[in-house]
Amino acid sequence: MKMKNKARLICQVSAAAALVLAGNAMADEAFSSDSKWMTGDWGGERTKLIEQGIDIKMDYVGEVGANLHGGFNDDKTARYSDQFGLGAALDLQKLLGWDNTQAKIQLTNRNGENISNDRIGDPRAGTLSSSQEVFGRGHMVRLTQLWIQHQFFDNKLDVKAGYFGEGEDFNTFPCEFQNLAFCGSQVGNWATNIWYNWPVMQAAIRVKYNINDELYAQIGAYNQNTSQLEHGNGFKLSGSGTNGTVLPVELVWSPKVNNLPGEYRVGYYKSTSDANDVREDDNGQDAATTGNPLRVHDSKHGYWFVAQQQLTSHNGDASRGLNIAANATFHDKDTNFIDNYQSLMFVYKGPFDARPKDDVGIGFARIHVNDDVKKNAELTNAANGVSDFDNPLFSPIRETEYNYEINYGFHVTNWLTVRPNLQYVTHPGGVDEVDNALVAGLKIQSVF
Repeated sequence: MKMKNKARLICQVSAAAALVLAGNAMADEAFSSDSKWMTGDWGGERTKLIEQGIDIKMDYVGEVGANLHGGFNDDKTARYSDQFGLGAALDLQKLLGWDNTQAKIQLTNRNGENISNDRIGDPRAGTLSSSQEVFGRGHMVRLTQLWIQHQFFDNKLDVKAGYFGEGEDFNTFPCEFQNLAFCGSQVGNWATNIWYNWPVMQAAIRVKYNINDELYAQIGAYNQNTSQLEHGNGFKLSGSGTNGTVLPVELVWSPKVNNLPGEYRVGYYKSTSDANDVREDDNGQDAATTGNPLRVHDSKHGYWFVAQQQLTSHNGDASRGLNIAANATFHDKDTNFIDNYQSLMFVYKGPFDARPKDDVGIGFARIHVNDDVKKNAELTNAANGVSDFDNPLFSPIRETEYNYEINYGFHVTNWLTVRPNLQYVTHPGGVDEVDNALVAGLKIQSVF
């Protein structure tokens, strides 16, 4: 009897294991909702590559923006922009036996048009934010990442070098919204012409020191080269055209509050490149009145603060619950078009038991134009003898733009999220004469 029971038990366990394996095989097939990738596990070959140290990265982001009401031009239409990504993360310890060493290569390609450019904002001034954050930096293929990273002294010291952007490591922030004011590294959005966000790369080095399990400090040096932005320079690795160096420094604290994760960042940047004053000439007079060239400063600078904290869990499930996030950046008033920006966001992950991986978000942002930019426009209009906003020669007076977004992220599968959203833009471009705008958006994120 004992032998029969053991045999019966073995058969039951084997049957259960077979069912699990069969379920995993199904999950790894292309288009399976449980697979991490749309194309599946390639018959197990993808997992084998990861085990060998090669993690293939393929992804897609598409965004639709439609002007429902208001804006500079109320001729209703919709615009579509997108980004394709292809790359590989490499574990060089597995591949080459190099302990504690990683590398990455990433290509990106952007396409499409932006509803903000001519429908929401006055084309003479544009908008400060963008209703389609994935738009920008040209319709071209770019080499976005090409770096190697190594940890020293029991992982206390972490050094990364190669080609990448500041926002990968400094002032980092997730992108769970469609409006640019709530997405990614915000310093790069407002530090004019020096800090280049994804997908633009720069020759760079970043050094991080882990003070303890919750606290680290880091410093970086990034080649500042405006020629990297030019069409056709997406693979430029030479230093020709270098303007200077961007030097960011940051302290990052990641505590547990009531056993829930948080992250707090405070940082400072300085650019060593020459920067034009936004208003004054070399004699300290108004350049718009004198007609003389703008004063040149030998650097520009700014600082930032980022806070992210999970506030609640959902019935003890820490993967669900309410999260709060805040961003603030402050910039050199002598040289920077935007002198300060603030935002506040709330995201609830897993709002419904039937949809535990969905999320709902709401965000508020304020973007303030340097008062000297406003004064300069007023002086320019006076010098040109124009005061009528509708005159093509009129330079719009820009002050403060406010952006709002509410969205719902449908976790359709493990490889597909669809995020419909509504955005409201007050004073687009900071121009009071432009009507407030209501924008309908749709963001699609997929991993291939």
